[in-house]
Amino acid sequence: MRVEIWSDIACPWCYVGKARFEKALASFPHREQVEVVHRSFELDPGRAKDDIQPVITMLTKKYGMSETQAEAGEDHLGTQAAAEGLPYRTRGRDHGSTFDMHRLLHFAREQGRQAELLDLLYRANFAEERSVFGDDERLVGLAGAAGLDTGAVRKVLADPQAYADEVRADEREAAELGANGVPFFVLDRKYGVSGAQPAEVFTRALTQAWGERPPLKLIDGGAGAEACGPDGCAVPQR
Repeated sequence: MRVEIWSDIACPWCYVGKARFEKALASFPHREQVEVVHRSFELDPGRAKDDIQPVITMLTKKYGMSETQAEAGEDHLGTQAAAEGLPYRTRGRDHGSTFDMHRLLHFAREQGRQAELLDLLYRANFAEERSVFGDDERLVGLAGAAGLDTGAVRKVLADPQAYADEVRADEREAAELGANGVPFFVLDRKYGVSGAQPAEVFTRALTQAWGERPPLKLIDGGAGAEACGPDGCAVPQR
């Protein structure tokens, strides 16, 4: 079974939702047969790479809330993150374009290191003091820590078209599936779960999606063909 997760590094509920989903997956009996794929979704598409501002400032401008309201919202998110065992800096974080991060995540997927890089990007953005925005060497360092070749990472970052089509394709697909926010979880292209739901919701979704998988239909080709089994391989007689 495949689970696709649309998310953005700048999205705190994606950070929390990922932890809740992974808690459900860890106790799922068929977890070894579940493939998890992370898809791109930018909360602020088109934002210039050098357009960086404090999170609190961004919230007051984008949503028209007061600074006190924005700080209260961050405090609430910090409490939710802590409940999942996640570190979260409620003050002093930046907000900016995540496009390059998504491009790197597509590159990392090709190298089999997507999950590792995603975890490091989330942790760097939400828990660490140094900003992940507007600093290519910061991204290179994180990618290297995820097991990626830093020379190849620099080449990806230096070419703004590298994996850009893949990011945009993910975002178009999200829109086609009806996702207008993240995190957005799609199970076997049959069920969608929107938002950072409690772990028990993800458990029910995994169980339902697994239970409704169609049984394998075998095509009867008439005479049995040779095959290998527990007792060995039949040798055709001449």
